[in-house]
Amino acid sequence: MPLFILAVVIFIIADIVIRMVGKRMTEQRQKKEREIVLTESLKLDFTNEAKTLKRAEVENPKAKILCVDDEEVILGSFRKILVLDGYSVDTVETGQEALGLIQKHHYDFLFTDLKMPLMDGVEVCKSVKHLRPDIDVIIITGYASVETAVETMKYGALDYVQKPFTEDELIAFVQKSLIKRQDKIQKQLKPKVHITHVPASDDFTQGEFAIPGGVFIAKNHTWVSMNQAGIAKIGIDDFAKKLIGRVYSVELPNLGMNVKAGQPLFTIKQGNRSITFNSPVSGKVSQINTILKDNIEALDVTPYERNWVCALDAENLDNEIKGMHIGKSAVSFFQEDIEKFKSVFTEIMKSEKKADEYLEEGLFIGQLEKLNDVNWNKVIAEFFVR
Repeated sequence: MPLFILAVVIFIIADIVIRMVGKRMTEQRQKKEREIVLTESLKLDFTNEAKTLKRAEVENPKAKILCVDDEEVILGSFRKILVLDGYSVDTVETGQEALGLIQKHHYDFLFTDLKMPLMDGVEVCKSVKHLRPDIDVIIITGYASVETAVETMKYGALDYVQKPFTEDELIAFVQKSLIKRQDKIQKQLKPKVHITHVPASDDFTQGEFAIPGGVFIAKNHTWVSMNQAGIAKIGIDDFAKKLIGRVYSVELPNLGMNVKAGQPLFTIKQGNRSITFNSPVSGKVSQINTILKDNIEALDVTPYERNWVCALDAENLDNEIKGMHIGKSAVSFFQEDIEKFKSVFTEIMKSEKKADEYLEEGLFIGQLEKLNDVNWNKVIAEFFVR
């Protein structure tokens, strides 16, 4: 037995060493390839696109970056550091050239110097966010201009980086910005609604709102699924879950409790905040989903199907379902409330002096989490306590 264990340990260690050596060899090969790209790119002529354009494209880049600065030494540093680290980089010396390029090419980031003649970084930032709001803008600034760089964030800039910077500092900064961008894209919502015909977790378009076929949607964004015995399973719908964001816990009703439509049924909690959802139907609570209570993270996958909150032995379904939505009617209801939500939220952001930030970002998962308590309660009352 000891010999067998020793052999297993040796095998594991050998496998780890082989993987490490293989990874290092791959990294060295990639670095040599990128050094060649960097050298060859300087010999190519891109003046037909922009007078000062220099381009270095690598295979399978981590991101595509456009950098504008009137100092060639800064642009040279960007190209060398970021290309070797696996990014494709275009550089130009004027804001006008940068604006021309973003209308022809797709970039993930635009880095712009704050202090430039003719068109400064603030103007570049405003223009980029107007023409291509999907591109993240980062300001390059010196210590003396940090306050101005911070100001540009209200125009949509993602962040700023101070010069001079070391190679390690720039690599770490861009990696952090890439993570921030990916997280933002993952949370971004499209104002589209589709009906699913299989469990939502298996048929879910990224970033869109979903409604399972055959499910009724109530005006307070609870859903109802009924069986032939008159048992109605109830939960929160995708509109509620996505815009509310994280759910920390759920307070379930008592078994055997009688409730009328419009009376409090269950409560979801987010930190010290809570939302009590009224029952969409009348009846007696016959089941509670204790599995959901113990695994509340399941709502992040889908708020439908097995992630119902409770079930009622309904007593007046024929009349009460008349006020609910199903199929295309449910889609239209979602779309109307999405547009209404955008309007209400924009007005709230104006009151908090964050309108530019909201308009640039659009709809996001957990949109309500950024609100103060007063405005949070205002939105809850408008959409979920009906």
